[in-house]
Amino acid sequence: MLTSRRLAAAAAIPALLTALSACGPSSGHQSKGADAAPSAATGSSAPHQIPVGAGPQTSYTAAAQPAAGSCHFRYTADKQPLPDLTCTPGATSPAVTQANLNQTICKQGGYTSGIRPPVNVTGKEKVENAKSYGYTGPMGDAEYDHLISLQLGGDPNDPRNLWVQPPSPGHVPGKGPNNPKDSVETRLHTAICKGQTTLVAAQQAIATDWTTAEAKLGLSGGPSASPAADPDDADN
Repeated sequence: MLTSRRLAAAAAIPALLTALSACGPSSGHQSKGADAAPSAATGSSAPHQIPVGAGPQTSYTAAAQPAAGSCHFRYTADKQPLPDLTCTPGATSPAVTQANLNQTICKQGGYTSGIRPPVNVTGKEKVENAKSYGYTGPMGDAEYDHLISLQLGGDPNDPRNLWVQPPSPGHVPGKGPNNPKDSVETRLHTAICKGQTTLVAAQQAIATDWTTAEAKLGLSGGPSASPAADPDDADN
C-alpha cells in the first residue's frame, strides 16, 4: 500500500512541474507588457517639460551660457525664429503662482521692472549667448529675449529662459529688434489676468511655440494690451 502511494505521488510530479512551468513564463511576460505600455504612452504624450528657476534675486551675476555653437535656431514655415529647446526650454519663476497673480504679474503699476536683471549683467550674457547660437548679425538687431517673459512668470535670469532672438521677417537692418513675440506675450498676460487662461497653460504654450500660443489656448490675436504689462526684453 505504501509503495502504491509513493508511485502515485512520483507520477504526479511531472504533471505538476509542467503546470508550474506554463504559468511562470506566461505571468512574467504579461507583467512586462503591462509595465511597458504606460511607459510608451507617457513618452509619446508628455508635454514640453519646463524647469523651475531660482526666481528673482536681490543681485544678479552673469550666468554661464551654453557652449559656443551648441545651440541652433529653428524657424517656422513663415521664417519666424524659435529657440533650440535643448538649450532654451524656458524656466519659470517660483515666485509667481496662479494663487498670487494679483500680487505679482497682474499687480497694478507693473511687476517686472523690480525683478529685471541689470543691463551690465544681461549685456555680457547676450554676447556669450550669441556665440552659443552662432548668431553673427548686428547685436542691436537681435533681442536678448526671455522665452517665458517676465510678465508671464518667467525666471528673470535663468540661462534656460534666455536666448538671442534674431529679427523676424521684414526687419530693416540697423533699425533695432523686430519682434512680434512681444505682442503675443502682452496678449497672453492680459488673458491670464482676465481669467481667460491659466498661468501654467500660457507658460506651456509660449515655451513650446510663441507663434501658435494664442491658437492653442483658444485666444484670438488682437491689439489689446494689459495696463500692467511691462516691456519684457532683457536688453531693457
